[in-house]
Amino acid sequence: MQPHPQAHPSQKTANRVLAVGRAPVEHGFAHLKNWRILTKLRTDPARATCLLRALLVLRDFEVNR
Repeated sequence: MQPHPQAHPSQKTANRVLAVGRAPVEHGFAHLKNWRILTKLRTDPARATCLLRALLVLRDFEVNR
């Protein structure tokens, strides 16, 4: 196996920015799993839009806090 080259500083910055943006979304899905909402989503796909809108409202509330 070849060793991985070191990331350029601009790549490290880009990775950091992406990680900051992904964290709230991943936390939101973790909460949904705890609330068992995703099981409802799998059984009734028509509710997906409503549930995703609710998740966006919660995420925006958390981000703007």
